[in-house]
Amino acid sequence: MDSLLWLPLGLAGIGLLFLLWRIRWVLAQPSGENRMQAISNYIARGALAFLKAEWKVLAVFAIIVAVLLAYSGTLKAPTGEARSHPLIGLAFVVGAFTSALAGYIGMSIATQANVRTTQAARTSLAQAFRIAFHGGSVMGVGVGSLAVLGLGGLFILFYYLFTGADPFHPELQKVIEVVTGFSLGAESIALFARVGGGIYTKAADVGADLVGKIEAGIPEDDPRNPAVIADNVGDNVGDIAGMGADLFGSYVATILATMVLGAEMTKSAGSLGPILLPLLLAGAGLFFSIVSTFFVSTKDQAGPSEVQKALNLGNWAAIILTVLASYALVQWMLPHGAELRGEKIQPVRVFGAIGIGLLVGALMSVLTEYYTGMGRRPVFSIVRKSLTGHATNILGGLAVGMESTALPIVVMAVGILGAYALAGLYGVAIAATGMMSTTAMQLTIDAFGPIADNAGGIAEMSSLPEEVRERTDVLDAVGNTTAAMGKGFAIASAALTALALFAAYVGTARIDGIDIYKAPVLAGLLVGAMVPFLFSSLAISAVGRAAMEMVQEVRRQFREILGLMEGKAEPQYERCVAISTQAALKEMILPGALALIIPALVGISLGAEVLGGYMAGVTASGVLLGLFQSNAGGAWDNAKKSFEKGVSLEGQTYYKKSEPHKAAVTGDTVGDPLKDTSGPSMNILVKLTGIVALVLAPFLSA
Repeated sequence: MDSLLWLPLGLAGIGLLFLLWRIRWVLAQPSGENRMQAISNYIARGALAFLKAEWKVLAVFAIIVAVLLAYSGTLKAPTGEARSHPLIGLAFVVGAFTSALAGYIGMSIATQANVRTTQAARTSLAQAFRIAFHGGSVMGVGVGSLAVLGLGGLFILFYYLFTGADPFHPELQKVIEVVTGFSLGAESIALFARVGGGIYTKAADVGADLVGKIEAGIPEDDPRNPAVIADNVGDNVGDIAGMGADLFGSYVATILATMVLGAEMTKSAGSLGPILLPLLLAGAGLFFSIVSTFFVSTKDQAGPSEVQKALNLGNWAAIILTVLASYALVQWMLPHGAELRGEKIQPVRVFGAIGIGLLVGALMSVLTEYYTGMGRRPVFSIVRKSLTGHATNILGGLAVGMESTALPIVVMAVGILGAYALAGLYGVAIAATGMMSTTAMQLTIDAFGPIADNAGGIAEMSSLPEEVRERTDVLDAVGNTTAAMGKGFAIASAALTALALFAAYVGTARIDGIDIYKAPVLAGLLVGAMVPFLFSSLAISAVGRAAMEMVQEVRRQFREILGLMEGKAEPQYERCVAISTQAALKEMILPGALALIIPALVGISLGAEVLGGYMAGVTASGVLLGLFQSNAGGAWDNAKKSFEKGVSLEGQTYYKKSEPHKAAVTGDTVGDPLKDTSGPSMNILVKLTGIVALVLAPFLSA
């Protein structure tokens, strides 16, 4: 069994080799004329400048938290028992660094792939699709490879250091507790990256839309719009670097929760199999996601539906291949005598739970595509309501967002019940791991969208022929839906992972359960249910304040720069980039601190069981709010794009600049911070709360 310790690292190594190959292929594609390259360089420099500024802030935060964790690891309980271990601080730093690195790799290649996608779109939609997809695969495979490498590498290091490679050593549980620091570091950075990137991108987007589209009446990516470069930079720092860090943290948290439960099964299993299974499952999902990228292609005359089908083929191929491989892995790694808390764990039932997790993930993508896809009933209902003005458009989007929570919640609830019926708490945890095992493919599809969006912007700003923008718009229309699907996938993983973290927390904190009949526990639950609303308020308000400053700056430039509207003068792009950067760095601190400090205060002041109630409240309202905000925003966005393509309603066709289109732009502006800032942050908030509780558990139990 010891030899299998290294297999996940080998699979991660294959992923890194594939990554290098794809990077070389993308960079070898032609990048177009000088004007296109100059715009791409503006975007790349702005994105990197923001990341560097963000890293300076987060480095200070990471060092302070790492020192506190290391110091807490030296403390002893009154019984003389060690509460934790100082190396948890090192694990935290490694997790934070790896998460930031994954986001940087994906974003840096995305900013190179965008202009190459534009150049390819001058002659071939199929080649433009290929470059955008393979550019996205750098993000997806990079996140999967670094997550498996970091988590697996730390586990092996501490396993040999603490136990001397003895799977029955009493310090094995301590190994898992220390590795929890890696997940805490990853999720902490993910939260700040998601919130900071979301504030950046939406401040620029709202400013560009409100002044450029509605007031000045110019196209979305018109080079005369001073906020257009900041808007394109935001696509990269929010939707690629932020999303990459987000799913990196989700991936790690899910695997770790299953490993914690697996550690309780090692004695009955007689091996490390229950701990290694989630790592191997993640490695297999990574490998088959790579294989499935070779199945994805489209034709030159393809429309949005054909492009979506091509992406769906890659997604389903990765899922099916991973399901087939998981059967062999489960039979190989889990003996029939394994038990968890007195319950027998049968390998064939564990395989069934993995299948349920993958099916739930796939169904979440299908449901999200239904509620946010262009031409679908929910989006068309918003389009129709735009005929009667801005207010009815807003009401339509809110209604769609609320409706969109019902079926996904039912799917998740049935999935949890099914996985639990098959293999208990370990079944729920391994189902979540199964769902996240194809993260590399999910994130590849997600990162495809911002690359296509940037490609369209570069085409517009470079004054390329209309047919080029038409081809990039085909890709961009699909990208809006894939982005929404990625957010739905992440929220679903949060729900399943939360239950696994509950189970791990209860065992580590040594409590019998979480009884909401007790008044303090119910109070904790209510406080926890409030936190996602407060967090969302802070994030949306931050976008609003930054957007107001951006609107004023764009208006100033239109007013004061002579010849700007005539195209005879250049806007001051750097001023808008600076506004978004400063706002994001300043505004991301409070929501991030809130997510970390409140659960610590609840646990330390009120005890382990009340903290469990708090976790339940955050999970319930966080999952619902995440679904509502992400789907409402995605539906509003595609309702707006429907008008930009032309919509026939009541015997008349409406296009850009029509009154219904202006109402749809308002709805999209409202939905932007929901779908790209506060909504996607909910799944991180849910999992980060569980990870903080898990780190605190040894102290609370003592």
